[in-house]
Amino acid sequence: MIPLVTVHFSGPGGLGWSAASVGLVLGLRQLTQQGLTVFGGAWADRLGPKPLILWGCALRTLGFAGMGFAGTLPALLAAALLAGIGGGLFDAPKNAAITQVTRPEHRTRMFSLTSLSGNAGMVTGPLIGAALLGLGFRTAALVAASVYVLAGLVLAATLPHLRPAAPAGSGLAGLRQAAADVRFRRFTLVLIGYFILSTQINVAVTLKAVALAGTGATGPLYGLSAGLAVALQYPLLRLTERHLPTRTALVTAVSLVGLSLGLMSLAHTFAALLACVALYSLGTMIVYPTQQTLTARFAPPGLVGSYFGFAAISLGAGGAVGSVLGGALVDAGARLGWPALPWLTLAAIGALSALGLRWALRGLDEGQTHTD
Repeated sequence: MIPLVTVHFSGPGGLGWSAASVGLVLGLRQLTQQGLTVFGGAWADRLGPKPLILWGCALRTLGFAGMGFAGTLPALLAAALLAGIGGGLFDAPKNAAITQVTRPEHRTRMFSLTSLSGNAGMVTGPLIGAALLGLGFRTAALVAASVYVLAGLVLAATLPHLRPAAPAGSGLAGLRQAAADVRFRRFTLVLIGYFILSTQINVAVTLKAVALAGTGATGPLYGLSAGLAVALQYPLLRLTERHLPTRTALVTAVSLVGLSLGLMSLAHTFAALLACVALYSLGTMIVYPTQQTLTARFAPPGLVGSYFGFAAISLGAGGAVGSVLGGALVDAGARLGWPALPWLTLAAIGALSALGLRWALRGLDEGQTHTD
């Protein structure tokens, strides 16, 4: 849905709005979603995750449907904010629900399957959206909204109402406890470095792909990244589980992401860049489930949602900084005549992040469920 907004409102043959105005709308949607995710997790501890997930689906339904009828910037902004609020309500509660309904030894695999299904959506969603756009943007928006109606109905029927384990310590007090957990706070802050790297697939890597192979390069680029995740994430994670402790797997995966970005300084053909992207994808597909598993391990009973909400700070801050930094580094490298600058800088961030995670996770037992 989101790429179609850009195409419809500001793309060639669209409504002719400025790219800046559409970018503002999409940026505020993302900021709203990431900001509310922090509080969504805390509210899940007080109310249980199911009501928030269902409200999130309902609001995103209204937001996406509203985009189809928006003819002015304020109307589009209101619809986008509704969609963002919906996402903020169901993101952390979804992770809290997964944690509550799975045994600790199965969580890494469950988070991997969740990520796999998300990547499958990333592969098929744009294809469905492009096909629906031929029937009109409003039709595409209504079909996108109907997906959340269906998701809400399925979850209403199948997801148990998970009562909070410790409602008295939930809400904002839970967020304060997560923030006061020194080891978890370190873990969350160090992960900002990783999320600076993970957003580069949409910034520096895309810019390099377009420079090497033109605008048509984005399809193969994203298709390879998401396709590898669909095909390999679950078996790769099972292999990793058998041979590496969870914390070691996370440090290794972050190191791999940093290394792959560094190697892009040597990629002078599109094929070589795709090889680096494949390595990059192998790292990123391990990071998500291991990070989520460790977050669940840090959280005391009754505060799982708050911990997942607090953990969203790393994605929000890292994604925002990474979006700005990636473009700035590419511009600086071109200006200085040193095209390797962005890639060497990103590799250094990866190395520092991996070292930081080793420090932040030092002494964490594999069987530990929360910090003392």
